[in-house]
Amino acid sequence: MREEYGNGFGDGEAVALRLAEGAAPSDVFDGADPLGWLALDAGARSWMLRDALPSRAELDGEHRDALTESRVALALCHGDGRIRAAALERAARFPGLLPLVAVRCADWVAPVRERARDLLRETLDGDVAVTLAPLVLLLGRRGRGDFAVELLGEVLRGASHEQLGRLRADEDRTVRRFAHRLAVAEGKLSAAELARAAARESDPTVQTLCAEAAAALLPEGADADDVLGPLLAARGPRVRSIGVTALRRAGRPERAADFLADRSGVVRACARYVVRQYGTDPLPWYRRRVTDAGDPALPPGAVVGLAECGERADARLLAPLLAHPSPGVRAGAVAGLRILDVTDVRRFRELLDDPAPGVVREATVNLLPSAGSLDAGWLMDRLAAGRARHARVAAFRLLDARGGLVRLRAAVALLDDPDVKLRGWAERSVRQWHPTPDVPLGSGEAAALLARAGLSLCRY
Repeated sequence: MREEYGNGFGDGEAVALRLAEGAAPSDVFDGADPLGWLALDAGARSWMLRDALPSRAELDGEHRDALTESRVALALCHGDGRIRAAALERAARFPGLLPLVAVRCADWVAPVRERARDLLRETLDGDVAVTLAPLVLLLGRRGRGDFAVELLGEVLRGASHEQLGRLRADEDRTVRRFAHRLAVAEGKLSAAELARAAARESDPTVQTLCAEAAAALLPEGADADDVLGPLLAARGPRVRSIGVTALRRAGRPERAADFLADRSGVVRACARYVVRQYGTDPLPWYRRRVTDAGDPALPPGAVVGLAECGERADARLLAPLLAHPSPGVRAGAVAGLRILDVTDVRRFRELLDDPAPGVVREATVNLLPSAGSLDAGWLMDRLAAGRARHARVAAFRLLDARGGLVRLRAAVALLDDPDVKLRGWAERSVRQWHPTPDVPLGSGEAAALLARAGLSLCRY
C-alpha cells in the first residue's frame, strides 16, 4: 500500500528517513507535488539523518554504479556541496530525480548549481517541462531560481497545443498564468480560444490577459460572435467590460445598450462609452427604464446606472424605488441617492429595519456621516440578540462611528456576544477606544465600562 506524506518540513524528514531505510521515492510521497520535493530537500538535512546519508566514498567508490535511486536522492539533498555535486553525476541514471536536479539549479554553491543547470538543459523536453513546470515556477521565487524558469519558457515555446493546454488547465494559478502568458506571446491561441479561456478562467489576471488578447485579435468591423459571445456572457465583470468595449471595434454598438444595466459598474461604464461614441446619450434610456417604480423586472443596475450618469434632480426618480418589492432595486436606490449626494436621514433610518441585508448595508453607509444625529438608545435596542444579524451589525457600526461613551457602551455590551465576528469587532473597538474632550480621563462611567472589559484608564 502506498504511503503518503504531507508537505511540511517535518514530513520531509519522515520521507528522508524512509528513503534511508531503502524505500523508493515513488512509494513514499507524491512526486507530482512540488512542495514534497522541497520538503524532502529540507528534511534530509535533519540531524537525525546525519549517519544515514550517503558519504563521498559511497558516491565515488567502486560500487557507485550500484547506488539506488533513494541513495542518490538523499545525496542530492546533502548538506555538503561536494556530495551534492557528486550525486549530480549519478542522477542522470534516474529520470525520476529530475525534480531534485531542478532544485539544485538554484543551489547556493556555484559548481553544484552550474552542473545541475547543464544536466537540466540536456534533459528537458516538452513532456518533462510540463511535468516540472509547477516546481520550476515555485523555485523561481527563490534567489538564483530564474535560470530554470527561463529554460522552461524556451522549451515550452516549442510545446504542442496539447502540452500547453495541460498547463493552462493546471490547478496551480501561477502555472496557469505562466502558460497563458506564453500562449499569448507566442500566438498559440486563436481569438475564439482566448475568449473561451477568459470566460471559463477563475483567476482575474488570466481573465484580463486572455480577454484583452482576444479583443486585440478581433478584426475591425468583424461579425465575430465566436469571440464576442464568450466575452459578453462571462461571469467575470472585467471580461464582460472588455467584450462590451470590443463591440465598438466590431461595429456592433447596438448590443452595448444591453449592458447599460449590468450588475457591474465597470461594465455599465464601458457600455455608456460605446453608445456615446455612436452619438447616443444613455441618460434618457436610464430615466425611461426606472420610471415605472412597480416594474418587477427592473434591474438594479439600471437604478445605479441612472445615478452614475445622472443629475441631482434625478433623485426624484430614485426615491420611489426605496419601496420597490425587489431588494436589489431598493439597495440600488439607496446607493444611487448616495452617488447623487442626496441625504434623507429619516428615510434611511427606516430602512435599517428592512428585511434585506443588502438594503440595510447600503442604508448604513449612507447614515455613517450622520451617525451623531441618530438616537443612541434606539440603536442600542437594535443590538439585542433577538434582532436579525444584519440589523445588529448596522446598529453597531453606527454606534461605533459616534465615538465617545456611546461607542464604548456599545462595544462593552457585545463583549460576551455569541456571534464570534460581532464579539471580535467589539473587542477591537474597546482596545482602540480613547478618551475625548467630552469624556475626560476621570469619567466614572468610562472607568466602569473599561473595568468590565478588563482594562483601566491608566493605560490611556
